[in-house]
Amino acid sequence: MEEPINLADWLVEHPAASYIMRVDGYSMTGAGITDGDLIIVSRAKKPVAGHIVVALVHGDRTLKRLRRREGRHWLVPEAEGFPETIVDEHVEIWGVVVGLARKYV
Repeated sequence: MEEPINLADWLVEHPAASYIMRVDGYSMTGAGITDGDLIIVSRAKKPVAGHIVVALVHGDRTLKRLRRREGRHWLVPEAEGFPETIVDEHVEIWGVVVGLARKYV
């Protein structure tokens, strides 16, 4: 490597509109995101179908894939045994996942 890489600069495009969150749970293991990972979340990116998003559902934080079906948006897990949630007035999207950090040892 010729020059050092600053991971913050590489992972965070909009520092004032971004945050890092530790994942708690296993509902997104199919997307390669698991318990204990750190995700970088951007509030500057507009959430669209296909994005992985952090959302507040009835006051509880969740991490799911945003999907569009039959004219409605849904929060869809990527692991078996977790429910899908329709995006309605009780759901607030808090940001789009733009990066992931994981330590192995």
